Amino acid sequence: MCYITSRYRRFPDPEDKLISSKNSRINEQIRVREVRLIDVDGKQLGVVPTREALEMARAKQVDLVEVAPNAAPPVCRLLDFGKFMYERTKKEREARKAHKVQELKELRFKPTTDEYHIGFKLKQARKYLSDGSKVKVSVLFRGRSITHPEVGKRLLELVVEKLGSDAALEQPPKMEGRSLQMVLAPPPNTGKTKPAEKAAAPAKVPQASA
Repeated sequence: MCYITSRYRRFPDPEDKLISSKNSRINEQIRVREVRLIDVDGKQLGVVPTREALEMARAKQVDLVEVAPNAAPPVCRLLDFGKFMYERTKKEREARKAHKVQELKELRFKPTTDEYHIGFKLKQARKYLSDGSKVKVSVLFRGRSITHPEVGKRLLELVVEKLGSDAALEQPPKMEGRSLQMVLAPPPNTGKTKPAEKAAAPAKVPQASA
């Protein structure tokens, strides 16, 4: 079984799912004559009068919580209800954070983007990647610049080179309409990069495909 005593000690228990602040009856809300009682340490105490169970809860400074109302008689447990709900809410919040959907950010360049703006966008890319997001890097061609895709390819090569071990190439450059695009992802190894790894040769960008 899994519940919390005043020391936050936990035990595995499938009945946890049945306990909620809205649906569970606690203490004087339990109006039946007798209940099947579980002690704070998980020990089965058998069927006892509800009044006696309430007295035991007060003596141990915990709550009497109904966990199986449809049983005959209903099953109740002695536990600190407030701390139990706090810990479960905290655990659920952490679980939602862990399952956060990975976002796709986009950075756009022009074939004529100067060095200063390239550096600025690289800072943005590092921030997005460190936050766990993927980054789509696009070079947009306008007018006659579309006849020189190699300029865009060199720009994307520069981005990969500058980012180094901060990014992993997930999707190589590919022409989409009038833009050359690639997708970068956070590196698989989230640990600290060793100096030798930083000095390694930058990854090469594959030839763009039309």
